[in-house]
Amino acid sequence: MHTSPSSTTSGDNLHFESDDLAETEDFLVRAYTKMSIAAGQGESPSARIERRWLGSVTFDELELDFHMSYDAAPLGRICLCRVHDGRIEENFIGEEPDVFAPGEVALLSPPELPYSGRVCGATFDLTMFDTALLDRVAAPANGRADQGIRLTGHRPVSPQAQQRLSDAIDYVRTVVRSDGLEATPLVASTTASMLAAVVLHTLPSNASLEPTTTDRLDAKPALLRRAIAFIEGNADSDVALGDIAASIHVTPRALQYMFRRHLEMTPMEYLRRVRMDHAHRDLLQADPATTTIQMVASRWGFGHTGRFASMYRDAYGRNPSDTLRN
Repeated sequence: MHTSPSSTTSGDNLHFESDDLAETEDFLVRAYTKMSIAAGQGESPSARIERRWLGSVTFDELELDFHMSYDAAPLGRICLCRVHDGRIEENFIGEEPDVFAPGEVALLSPPELPYSGRVCGATFDLTMFDTALLDRVAAPANGRADQGIRLTGHRPVSPQAQQRLSDAIDYVRTVVRSDGLEATPLVASTTASMLAAVVLHTLPSNASLEPTTTDRLDAKPALLRRAIAFIEGNADSDVALGDIAASIHVTPRALQYMFRRHLEMTPMEYLRRVRMDHAHRDLLQADPATTTIQMVASRWGFGHTGRFASMYRDAYGRNPSDTLRN
């Protein structure tokens, strides 16, 4: 058996490997929530778990080479489960049991409810983030912000939605497993907001994404100018859709409609353009002997250097490396 380390301090990778059921249960309780587990009769309970952090987001890769039944307290967080091999049999309160098969992505459990089920010799990953992040990227359909955003189903709304959600998880995995510089706070917050937005576009929820009549009336040029000023003045900070909307006292729906109507882009696309412009200026002024493309990209919230280079070429017609050298 090998376990190292058990600390959950953000920024430290975590690795656990054991064939002792009691030690595995103890680890799962410390890493997730209070639970009890059991193994199939005569099975060797071999478990391997790796966790990486990206700000408040955690990305875990798990291999459980046995049939592990579990009965757990609420997680209190959004937990996306993507199965690669084997299967997971999940029980949902008030719903029929469901089986997650290879290639499928689902919400493991509503964050406020206890859950139970069985992992059947599965390899899978779990991506988790705080529920409060959903409130930073959307507003509830009834307009009552005090009720908050909640997910109302555990399966993506379509095969296309499932692929989009899986692609977002792949992006998180790429960022957390990067061998280069440690992700900056801006990379972490930008990635987290992206993930939350994709979750709300792919899983059933009480969020309203289409503008109402009031939202359309709020889409005034004066408010747009104020939103732009907020974005440009806070491009180096953790900014989510809800923050921009709150700065001009409109709903996230109204903000989205406003930017699409007048600028033919979303507010977050505009934020990316502003940050790209800052990165461009930094590259123009940087010393290539002491500065890398990854350093500049990460400084402005771009967690994937290859994607940054592609967007840079689209915007400026040249590679960022050419700008840095010249």
